[in-house]
Amino acid sequence: MTPFRGAFVAIVTPFIDGEIDEQGLKDLIEFQLENGTHGIVPCGTTGESATLSHAEHQRVVELTIKTVNGRVPVLAGTGSNSTSETIELTRHAKEAGADGALVITPYYNKPSQEGLYQHFKAVAEAVDLPIILYNVPSRTAVDMSAVTIARCAAIDNIVGVKEATADMSRACDVICRCPADFAVMSGDDFTALSLVLLGGTGVISVTSNVNPKGMADLMNAALAADVAKARLIQYKLFPLMGAMFYDTNPVPAKKALELMGKIRSGAPRQPLWHMGEEPLNRLKVVLKDQGLIG
Repeated sequence: MTPFRGAFVAIVTPFIDGEIDEQGLKDLIEFQLENGTHGIVPCGTTGESATLSHAEHQRVVELTIKTVNGRVPVLAGTGSNSTSETIELTRHAKEAGADGALVITPYYNKPSQEGLYQHFKAVAEAVDLPIILYNVPSRTAVDMSAVTIARCAAIDNIVGVKEATADMSRACDVICRCPADFAVMSGDDFTALSLVLLGGTGVISVTSNVNPKGMADLMNAALAADVAKARLIQYKLFPLMGAMFYDTNPVPAKKALELMGKIRSGAPRQPLWHMGEEPLNRLKVVLKDQGLIG
């Protein structure tokens, strides 16, 4: 059975005065593990990987692996729009002891489908580490087709995909084309339940940052095919899932964690900016309704 199963948190990177808050990150990881999260994903989009230096990126991965200490899988974000840089970051993740690498499709330069295949093939051949593809066209301006994903799935150490298209037809196509043991994980909290019931293996979640137990319970119920229980959890969490996108991810998640007292500062790194008054007030209402703040 794939280890990439259940609710994995795309964990935020806390900053204080622009520097990584290492104790804050360690505390967040413990909060996740105490509440049943099935895996930790450092340096993903939600971890603001795009504005981390190489040294910071490597430190976050190393600190996460050390803090988790084998209790759950660590799936390190290692993607870039440069193949050589992706190989470098993936090689570091392996050396640091990660259980796998989450590798985004190259953003901005818009490679063809053949270019995407050759990119992932090069990374997989260069580093013997389980690789989860990450397809999020809303962020990258390139969409990896189900056919290309299936071609990549034939490479031994490409073992899954994070599908963040919110397209259930696409998800079905991927599942149909790929091997039975290929992990198909949702990149959208809203669609995680649907995807698992269609044969997916879980979610890489933003909402797990602020309610890890709720998302873990949702995935546990879905994977056990307890549809009635899963549906109840889905609709309870639904307003919170929406609130995580009142501003650009991860701005609301980080602010929520600050309001909950889980990190000292929810400040994002520029060019992201603090929430405005109106969306912040709406976020507070949802957090209060969900019992996450007083």
